[in-house]
Amino acid sequence: MGIVISVIITFWVGYLIYKKYKPQPVLFMGGIIMMYIAAMLGYSQILGAKATTGSVIFDAFEFIRATFSSNVGKLGLNIMSVGAFAKYMDKIGASRSLVRLTIKPLMALKSPYLVMSGTWIIGMLIGLCINSASGLAMLLMVTMFPILLGLGVSRLSATAAVATTLCFDWSPSDTGTILSAETAGVDPVVYWSHYQVPIVAVAFVVVGVLHYLTQKYMDKRDGHIVQPMEVEKVEEEADNAPMWYAILPVIPLALILSFSSLWITTIKMNIVMAMFIGMTIGVMCEYGRWRDGQKVLGDIQTFFDGLGMQMANVITLVVAGQTFAKGLVSMGAITTLIDGSKNLGFGPMAMMLVMVAIIAVSAIVMGSGNAPFFAFAALTPAVAAHSGLHPVLMLLPMHFAASIMRNCSPITAVIVVSSGMGGVSSFDLVKRTAIPMAGAMIVTIGMTFFYYYTGW
Repeated sequence: MGIVISVIITFWVGYLIYKKYKPQPVLFMGGIIMMYIAAMLGYSQILGAKATTGSVIFDAFEFIRATFSSNVGKLGLNIMSVGAFAKYMDKIGASRSLVRLTIKPLMALKSPYLVMSGTWIIGMLIGLCINSASGLAMLLMVTMFPILLGLGVSRLSATAAVATTLCFDWSPSDTGTILSAETAGVDPVVYWSHYQVPIVAVAFVVVGVLHYLTQKYMDKRDGHIVQPMEVEKVEEEADNAPMWYAILPVIPLALILSFSSLWITTIKMNIVMAMFIGMTIGVMCEYGRWRDGQKVLGDIQTFFDGLGMQMANVITLVVAGQTFAKGLVSMGAITTLIDGSKNLGFGPMAMMLVMVAIIAVSAIVMGSGNAPFFAFAALTPAVAAHSGLHPVLMLLPMHFAASIMRNCSPITAVIVVSSGMGGVSSFDLVKRTAIPMAGAMIVTIGMTFFYYYTGW
């Protein structure tokens, strides 16, 4: 019964969003309705005994409040600070300076879409150091996105390449990687080097090519004309910032990479600190440029306005998606699907495919990769033992499926953040990410079959 109700409400929510209803209130409504139904039918309580308000009616709103509180203080602050920094860099002309500096050598490649695919590969490599898909995408939206636009790539294509830069959570320090390795009883370093790296190595080629072909074809289909920026004309504009301003948008990324496990470990650095430091350096440069304190300090308001815009447009959607996910979990639909699959007596690889399918669908519907994977990772050893499969060969594709398919959800944080900063619809964006991510899934499943049949 829980599955039927969940499916009906999910289709209703999807239909309303398809009809251009504002997604935030629709997702909030869907999640709250499922929470109430689950409580009335006795499937689960909305909040635990320690967190409850004492009233089921109020508990749903307490969940929303707590979710807002946790998101604003963590992911939300990251999103807001990066979005605000990007707006300030645009205000003072630093983004245009970065484009002017890099566009000539990149144009020499004679292929904007090749540069776009290269951006995705570079992002995946940087993802070894930055474990947050949203954080990495935000940094690249500040640095690489304007360069891709300057080369003539459409906003949707450039955003799609940036948004999917961490479609594989393959860092040895990633929490999902550590959880998978420990649950499977494998050393995390062995799990990373022996199982994850070969898959990602193949994906570099497959997904890179798919991005090139998909975005080029869809741009042409949509009537986009590849027209690189006229550098000479831009350089003549009177309000151009100095060329050396090109280093300003890169400062936060340089700080984060420098003060990490790659180099300096004695100093801690995070995204929010890096953005505020970058903004402060920008303010000092602006004062040296204009010698007008009132103008320079007044321009900082652009940064503060950017904080508010990200809160209104992005954080609310993230919380709405988590509220909807809470409703699905409360109904017990996904747990029922897993139990049903176990009872059907599927073979080892068929059971792996079922688990991957459940995780993939959950990641799209919930708008999160970690939520479904973390929820069901603990069940995997028992399911694997039941089907005679080594746990690592079930956890590995599940883990990657979660991180891949979140890039096909219009309500997941990385898609919402990227689309917001790129000025495109998140629903249009996932149409651009679907084919490359399908390729990533095929590589993951294909390599898992290879590991199984070769005894890797």
